[in-house]
Amino acid sequence: MISETSGPVGALSRAVRRPTAPVTYGLIALCCLIFLTGPASGLNPVYGSGDELLAAQRVYFRHWGVVPAELFHGSARAALTPATALFVHGSWVHLLGNMLFLFVFGAMTEERMGRVRFTLFYIGCGCLALLGYAAANASSEQSLVGASGAISAVLGAFLYLFPRARVTSLLPFLFFLPVRLPAWVVLPFWAALQWLAAGRAGSGPGVAYLAHLMGFGAGLAYAWARFRPATRVKAAPAPAPEGEKQP
Repeated sequence: MISETSGPVGALSRAVRRPTAPVTYGLIALCCLIFLTGPASGLNPVYGSGDELLAAQRVYFRHWGVVPAELFHGSARAALTPATALFVHGSWVHLLGNMLFLFVFGAMTEERMGRVRFTLFYIGCGCLALLGYAAANASSEQSLVGASGAISAVLGAFLYLFPRARVTSLLPFLFFLPVRLPAWVVLPFWAALQWLAAGRAGSGPGVAYLAHLMGFGAGLAYAWARFRPATRVKAAPAPAPEGEKQP
């Protein structure tokens, strides 16, 4: 959960304490619907069970996910997969983890950006993160799916927009006890963990930590460029004509 602090951001806190975020909630609903009707959930009898289900999952992920080896040398359909992969998840844990982060951090970010801008931001940064990962692993045949890059961008933007918002977190070195810390502590710590994990990650299947880092950086950069305080230069008054006094 998140709460804003008092002080200079008090007015902003009042504005976003109960945000209306139809885009965030719509994205969550859409991702859940796609997952439940697809083969990854294991709930749709159309895809069968056992080996048949596993084969269907592989075909499904390869069709809708990003395959780096095909993205830059494949068909026009392959070029669209960065957009489709944002709405496909590989497992229940993958889906629930992503949707929890989007639910916690998306509403306030959407309220601050506006619905249309947030939608374009989410899709644009998500595609950019997937493209960046694919470029760094251009020969990989592994399918890449999930909204993690887009949601990481939301985290980056949230860090810039609401650095003092207090976030309830579960820290492993504190035996997973819930603690409330400001976003400027929690989110850089999360990004550092992604950096460390990316350095140890192999080229095989697993978590695309590099896509997380690229999304986080893109979101932070966008928020800084779009919402940083404008620098105003106060013009010096023109000299008064001779014989007149300056106001």
